[in-house]
Amino acid sequence: MNRFEYIEARFFPNEKYVRCDVSVRLYDGDNKTSFEGGELVLTTHRILWGKPGDISDGQTCLSLSLCHIIFFEEEAPGPFSFGRRKKVIIHLSEAPGDKMPGPLDNSIYSYIKLSFKEGLDPNFVLHLSDAIMRRMWELMPITPIIYSTTDMQNSRSNAKPLPQIKTRTGIIGIERSLREKQKATDDSISMAFQDLKKLMEMAKDMVSISKTISTKIRERQGDITEDETVRFKSYLMSLGIDDPVTRDAYKSSNEYFKQLAKQLANILEEPVKEVGGMMTLTDVYCRVNRARGMELLSPEDLLNASRQLAPLGLPIVLRIFDSGVMVLQIQSHNDIAIVDVIANLIKDRGSLTAEELAQSEGISVLLARERLLVTEKYGKACRDDTIEALRFYPNLFLEGND
Repeated sequence: MNRFEYIEARFFPNEKYVRCDVSVRLYDGDNKTSFEGGELVLTTHRILWGKPGDISDGQTCLSLSLCHIIFFEEEAPGPFSFGRRKKVIIHLSEAPGDKMPGPLDNSIYSYIKLSFKEGLDPNFVLHLSDAIMRRMWELMPITPIIYSTTDMQNSRSNAKPLPQIKTRTGIIGIERSLREKQKATDDSISMAFQDLKKLMEMAKDMVSISKTISTKIRERQGDITEDETVRFKSYLMSLGIDDPVTRDAYKSSNEYFKQLAKQLANILEEPVKEVGGMMTLTDVYCRVNRARGMELLSPEDLLNASRQLAPLGLPIVLRIFDSGVMVLQIQSHNDIAIVDVIANLIKDRGSLTAEELAQSEGISVLLARERLLVTEKYGKACRDDTIEALRFYPNLFLEGND
């Protein structure tokens, strides 16, 4: 506790608010202190602790600079400590000699504990870890304003005050918060169902139009040219699937999946070619159900039908990557050719991430990542995995240069 300083609760220049937690108690090592039931504010530079309302009002609070934190860990309750709350243990460096006045001048402990009465939010650990890793106090240092004991309450810095912090006030506050969340959820669900209803109505009309056009084509088979027939069929594909395969039309599931696989190959061969010869199963699911109108297909039926593509010798097949990602790809797809294209792109640009490749090639980020991983698997790319992104570079070992 001798690392904490008394300071006015205000942001310094370059300091950013991260999060706030309520009902937090401070421990000096393993010893409880009188600092309990307070608000704990995490910024990019400090940890602030104060009584409820003091921090948001700019009153005096306790301040601990993140630069003093060596590492932190979670203390899980022991097997015989029923009802005890999980704590965060923060290990600290030695207190600096020029430290401002604080709650303690000396302490035998080199760590403090934070106890959360309402339970430890997992996001607190993530936010604290992120703030420590970013080390913003080194990139954008702050200049503290020193207060004496006589002018502590009267002095004011030019920095911005901390944002107002919402606190829950007893059972009534909790009930009000739950009601607000439930109302927002109900509104979102109602809006989603309205949109879904409109979509289903439009899809039903579109499939009805496609069936009408298909019937007319069959009736006038000898009166229209072959080119016109091809053109009409392309229009049908854009409107919806004529007579979609359904389970109730077949006695066995095996026959149903085979016929469904044939229909999938028929409607997806050209779209898959247009997107580079490969389409994720999630994109296939959306595209097929959009075309089927009211006869929606379940994910299980789509997967089972996709597994029948290869045994039936159809022009598209199911492929499962090492990561578990499933795609439909054309039978003639050549991994080596794709790897060469990706390797050349990486070489031309110096490096690539999945997002950059997806934007460049007009494909999904998931599919772009898989193509980069396949390129790496063939030895034509090297990865650099950082907190910013997974970036791939040319494999210079293949160049033969010193």
